[in-house]
Amino acid sequence: MKALILSGGKGTRLRPLTYSGAKQLVPVANRPILFYCIDNIAQVGIKEIGIIISPETGQEIKETVGDGSLWNVKIHYILQDTAGGLAHAVKIARDFLKDSPFVMYLGDNLIGGGIDRFLQEFEKNSPDALILLKEVEEPKNFGVAEVSQTGEIIRLIEKPDEPPSNLALIGIYIFSHNIHKAIDLIQPSKRGELEITDAIQKLIDMGLSVESFILDGWWLDTGKKDDLLTANVIVLDEWLKSDIQGTVDNESRILGRVAIGKGSVIKGSNIRGPAIIGENTVIENSFVGPYSSIGNNVKIRHSAVEHSVIMDGSELNDVERMEGSLIGRRVKLFRNKRHKALRLMVGDDSIVEV
Repeated sequence: MKALILSGGKGTRLRPLTYSGAKQLVPVANRPILFYCIDNIAQVGIKEIGIIISPETGQEIKETVGDGSLWNVKIHYILQDTAGGLAHAVKIARDFLKDSPFVMYLGDNLIGGGIDRFLQEFEKNSPDALILLKEVEEPKNFGVAEVSQTGEIIRLIEKPDEPPSNLALIGIYIFSHNIHKAIDLIQPSKRGELEITDAIQKLIDMGLSVESFILDGWWLDTGKKDDLLTANVIVLDEWLKSDIQGTVDNESRILGRVAIGKGSVIKGSNIRGPAIIGENTVIENSFVGPYSSIGNNVKIRHSAVEHSVIMDGSELNDVERMEGSLIGRRVKLFRNKRHKALRLMVGDDSIVEV
C-alpha cells in the first residue's frame, strides 16, 4: 500500500495568505495542515508517500516536509506542471504508484481520528475504490454520492442542483490499480480537467466494485478562513496538552491547557487555554485568550488576542482586542487610535495601521 497526497493548487480561497505560500502549510495549532495528513498515513504503517506539488509552492513544501524522516517514511515529490485535475494527478504519479493499491488524500483536509478503520474496510472487501463520505447540511456545494443500502456507490454527481443524498466526497479515497485504466478512458471535463469523480464513475460503468465508508467524526476542508479557525479550535480542544517550556514571570497567569515553546517569554500577561505559543515568542502586558495559536518569533505587546491564528514573525502592538482573525507571517499590526474589536485576514509581509 502506498499513499498519494495532493498538495498543489493555488489556494485562491485563502488569499492573500496563499499569494506567498502553500495553503497546505498554513498552521493549525502551530503545525502545517499537511503534517496532520502525513500523520494519519504514517500511523497505519504506509511507508511510501508521493506528494503532488505545483511549480509555485513545491519548493516551500519540499523544504518544510523534507524526506519523510520525521515520520519514518519515504517521501517522493511529483511535479504537476498544470492544474489538470485530481485524476490528472494520479496519472502523472503512475510511475511512483505502479500497480500498488493506494490512499489518495487531499492535503488541505482534516478529519477527527485516523484512517485505520477506512483502510481495514478496504482490506476486508478488496473493492476497486473505497470512498470516504460525510453527511453535510449543504450537499449542493460538494461532490455527492448516491449509495445503495449495502454501501455500494451507484453514481457520483458534482455539485448537483437536486442532490440524491447528503453524502459528500471529502477528499480521501483508496484505489486499486484499476483506477489507472478508468483514468485512461475519461476525457477532460468542461473546465478542462481530468476529474476523479469521472474516473470513479467509469469504474462503476466498467462493472467494478466501488464502495463507500461514512465518516462519523468531524471533517473540515481548511480552504477558507473560518473553516481554518474552526479546525484550530477543534484541534486545540481535542489534542492540546499542557507543556510550558518557556519562561513565565510571577506577574503572569496561566489558566487551562497551554503550551509554550522553548525560548518564549511571558511578562505580565494572562494566557487562557486552550492556547499554544511557539518558540522564541514574547508576550508582554497582554491577554491571549482561548483557541489561539501563536507562532514562532512573534511579539505581542499591550494587546488582547482571542480565537485567532498568528503566524511566525508577526508583531502586535497596542491592539486593544482582536478575535476571529488569521494573521500571516511577518505582519506588523499596531494601533494609533482606540477602536472596537477587529476581524482581520492579513497576508504575509503586510503592515496594518488602524
